[in-house]
Order: sequence, then C-alpha cells, then structure tokens
Amino acid sequence: MRPSTTRAVHAGRDDLAVLGVHAPPVDLSTTYPLPDLGDGVASVDALAAGAACAASPVYGRVHNPTVYRVERALAELDGTEEAVCFASGMAALTATLLATCAAKRHVVALRPLYGGSDNLLASGLLGLDVEWAAGIDGVAPAVREDTGLVVLETPQNPTLGQIDIEAVVVAAGDVPVLVDNTFATPILQQPSRHGAAYTLQSATKFLSGHGDVVAGVVSCSAERAAGLRQVRIATGAILHPLAAYLLHRSLPTLPFRVREAQERARVLAARLQGHPGVTRVHYPVADGRQLLGPGSVLAFEAAGGFEAAAAVMASVTLITPAVSLGCVDTLIEHPAGLTHRVVDEQARAASGIGEGAVAPLGRARGRRRPLARPRKRAPRRRQAGCARGVTSAEQ
Repeated sequence: MRPSTTRAVHAGRDDLAVLGVHAPPVDLSTTYPLPDLGDGVASVDALAAGAACAASPVYGRVHNPTVYRVERALAELDGTEEAVCFASGMAALTATLLATCAAKRHVVALRPLYGGSDNLLASGLLGLDVEWAAGIDGVAPAVREDTGLVVLETPQNPTLGQIDIEAVVVAAGDVPVLVDNTFATPILQQPSRHGAAYTLQSATKFLSGHGDVVAGVVSCSAERAAGLRQVRIATGAILHPLAAYLLHRSLPTLPFRVREAQERARVLAARLQGHPGVTRVHYPVADGRQLLGPGSVLAFEAAGGFEAAAAVMASVTLITPAVSLGCVDTLIEHPAGLTHRVVDEQARAASGIGEGAVAPLGRARGRRRPLARPRKRAPRRRQAGCARGVTSAEQ
C-alpha cells in the first residue's frame, strides 16, 4: 500500500491512547530493572535471537522502545513486515552485508552508488568479493553460487540514473536484492513492491529532513530483520533514542516536504536546461509504475569543468554549499570532489561523475544569479577539530 499523508501521521503511534499521551515519548535509559530473573533470561534469549521486542529491553545497546516505535512506523511506510534502525546509513549497509554475506561472500553491485557505499564495497574492508555489473544486463552473468547479495541505488547517486528494480530481481534469481531508496523515499518509490528483499535509506536525509539527525534504516521481512538485529547488537550500531524520537517527529510532514521540494526542483531543472553555462541536466523521469515522481534531487554539469563548478558553489547565497541532502533548505555539492572523492577515479569517470558535475540537492526560493560568478567571502575561522574535506561517513 502506498503511504498516504494519514499513514505518515499515525504510523508507529497506535498505542499512544493506551499510554495516555499525545506525543510519542522518548526513553533514554541505558539499562532496565530485572527483578524477575526468569523474565530477564527469557528477554535476553529472545533479543539475542533477533526478536523485534521482548518483555524487557534489558540494555540500551540491545533494544530501545523509542527506536522500536520509529521502526514500526518506517516499516509501515515502506510496506514491509519490519524495519531496523541504525546509527547511520553506512552502519545499516554494513550490517546488511555482514548478515547476508556471512556464508556467501560474493556481492554483485551496480554503479554508481553513494560514494561511501562504493568505498565500503571496493575497499575490501569486509573481506567480500565484489563484482561490478555492467548495467542490468550484466547482473545475471555476474551471479554465482556464492553470491550473497545484489546492491543497487535508484535513482542513482549522483547521476540520477534509473534502474528497473523488477528486472534486477529477475536477473538475480534467488539472490536477495538491496535497493538504496534514499533519494526517492517511500513517498515516491517502494522497492519491496518490486521484489527487493532489502530497502536501505539514509534516514539522515529526507526521512528526518531537518539536518539534525544522523540515522539509517533497512526495511525487510521479519526473518531478515532478525539477522540485522543480531549484527546490530554485536556491533553496537543501534540508533540513539533521541535521534529516533526526532526522526519519528519528522515523518508526519514527510509527504508534504517531498512533494513541495519536488515541485521546486522541477522549476530549477527547467531553468538549468536553458542556461548557457550548463551542458547537461540530470533529473529523473517518473514512470508512474516504480517511481511516482522525479523527486527533488538533481544534478547539472557546468561548462568549464572543475573551475566552473567551484565558481558556482562560491556564488550561491541562499543555497548552502554542503554535502548531504533532503533538508528543508537547498544544498549544493560537487560529487567528484566531495561525496564521491573516495571512489576510484576511473570508476567515477565510467559512471559519468565528471569534474564539472554539481548536485543541487533540493530547492529553495531565491533570485537567479549568473552561473559562474564567484562572490568574495570573508575568511572564516575554522573551529578546532574541523576538517577541510569530507569523508564517506556522512550517510
């Protein structure tokens, strides 16, 4: 079922009347009293086996009621049996790879992906054998007996290319498919409806939507969720309850934010199409079957390469030059120099991530300015501990 505005408002709040509250509570406890040892033992056994909940949460790293509440809401929006929240999108991807590829160490992936995801797979950090498929037609030939997972992102980051999820699922056969749905959100696309076993989202982005939460979520079947929780317990990657509370607070406005930003992005994409300083605009096309709307993320290629892209980022006023996306204001970044800097240069080029590509991530009101006229900025005093660059950990 497609998520409605009513569903977004009420998801995960079914027990509030019983609790006698109107707003969801936040539980910051790190540990929980266990006066009945038998109940404690039963709770530990259940949670260690990957259960969604038990008689007692036992310990904050194992389970948290506030986190569980937003997980129920996200599963409802994504159209899956369950959802598992993590401390970041990268933690969510790592847990999924560990849970699904424990016995089968081969992974098939389609580029481009978010730069951090690409780096995790290509670095060999998890000891996986990763094969990069050449498009949908390359999936079936790449699948082997020891393939544990197929990984893709659609719309793709940062080129906004689109992949037919059902076609990949068919090509993958019995191998589960993970779809990163961060750009579309469940408002515009539900990968589980098209056969994806795992729907991954960086909840830092549109789901939370206010630039004050770092979180990740994987939505899937109850059986697969159990394995994810076991990894989460072992690695300590559970979402902080305050972040879970803020994430849940943001879900009622998700449909409105996504659709409003989408309308503004349509206008921006049309203006950029006719701009003499732009050589190409990347913006999805809604097919009405898989993708219900183009969304609010777009990219364009500035004539003049890196220098032109840098001039654009230096010229903006209302738009913020920064990585991430999905906030209520507009951000702009340079993928080749920032979010995808950790991706191999040849892989970037083969994926169409050029030095002149710029991604304005969202749409804010503001006057139009010449595309490549940098404005002078007063020097900023850097805070202690702040870095010049951006790593792959922002998802």
